[in-house]
Amino acid sequence: MDISLIETLRWEPDAGFVRLERHLARLAGSAAALGLSGAEGAQDALIAALPPSALPGISPLRIRLELFADGRIDVQTAPFTPLAPDTTWRLKIATTRLASADPLLRHKTSRRAAYTAARAEFPTTEAEEVILLNERGELCEGTITSLFLEEGSSILKTPPLSSGLLAGVLRQELLETGKAVERALRPEDLAHGTIFVGNSLRGLIRGSLA
Repeated sequence: MDISLIETLRWEPDAGFVRLERHLARLAGSAAALGLSGAEGAQDALIAALPPSALPGISPLRIRLELFADGRIDVQTAPFTPLAPDTTWRLKIATTRLASADPLLRHKTSRRAAYTAARAEFPTTEAEEVILLNERGELCEGTITSLFLEEGSSILKTPPLSSGLLAGVLRQELLETGKAVERALRPEDLAHGTIFVGNSLRGLIRGSLA
C-alpha cells in the first residue's frame, strides 16, 4: 500500500512527550486497520530522535513521526514556539469537500490531497486555518485541526467521525474526559457560539470566521 501514517507530537522539557500514549495508540490502531507493520517501534524511535540538548531548560520541540508501508520509521524534530494565550485564528470555509464514507479520513495518513487543495484556496495572509465540509454540507475539520463549538455551556460540540474526519488525539481526549460531545454541525451553527480549532501539538485555539 502506497501510504504512510503520521503522528505530530509536542515534547516539553519538564513533561516529556505530550499525550504520548494516545499518539502511540492511534498509530497502532491505524497500522492494524491499514495492514502496516512496525508501529511497535514508534516509542523507541521517538526517544532515539531526541537531540542531546533535549534536557530540562531547553525549549519545547515539534516532533513528526512517519511510519512507512515497509515498516520504516522516520522522526523529524524542530523547535516549537507555543501560540500566545489570546491568539485568535482567522478561519475560512473551503469549497473542497470531504467524502464522509471514506474510511481513510479517520486515520492521519500521507494522503492529504483534499487538505492541500483546501488550504490552497486562501492565502495565509487571509486565514490561518481552512475548514472543510462533507458532501452533505456538514462541517468536518480543518486542514490541520479538529473543530469545536462552544454554545454557552462548558461542553464543546465537535463533528462526529461519521461526518468524515480524523480521529484527532486532542479531540479524543476531550470526548473521553467529558469536555466535548459529538454533534453534527453545519456552517450556520458557527454564528451561534464560540469557535475553537485545535490539535495535540497546539491545544485549543480560538477561531473567527474571516
